[in-house]
Amino acid sequence: MRSVLFTLMSLACTVAMSTTVYKWVDENGITHYSDQPHENAQKVQVQAPQTYSAPPLRSTVAAPKAAQSAATQPYRRCALTQPANDETFVNAYSVAASVVLEPPQRQGDQVLIVLDGQRMPGLPTTGTQFTISPVDRGEHSLQALVQDSSGQVVCRTASVTFQVHQPSVQSPTNPVRPRS
Repeated sequence: MRSVLFTLMSLACTVAMSTTVYKWVDENGITHYSDQPHENAQKVQVQAPQTYSAPPLRSTVAAPKAAQSAATQPYRRCALTQPANDETFVNAYSVAASVVLEPPQRQGDQVLIVLDGQRMPGLPTTGTQFTISPVDRGEHSLQALVQDSSGQVVCRTASVTFQVHQPSVQSPTNPVRPRS
């Protein structure tokens, strides 16, 4: 059915291209076009239609191999960029953590955050930005691990140490509890 419709439309276009077109302007200044000759009409030269030929499709056979090699390529860089080593947070309830991976994180890989030797609950995740909360006062160590889809650790960041200082309720210089 489609081929019949296409053939009929192609024939109609061919007939239309071979038809003579006439142009004239009436007494009101309106330009008219027709396939019928009219008094004071001029023949119009109809040019061939503009056409476009698409370039041939390139073979995509090599693309899966490239994707496979990218998937098996190890991470060149795996680092914690936030928090900085020996950074101190004052009155912090949460700490932002950021991991940089080169090449970018592959599909199926997950980032695990390890705080003070314990994996953070609710993780792993497929992102590289994290908010760790609550964080108690004191010194903490932070590390990130990247696992592939089979659970193997494929990248491990260096451990970063940071401190959280929170004023004591007992402290006389506590800004939360001024002196009476």
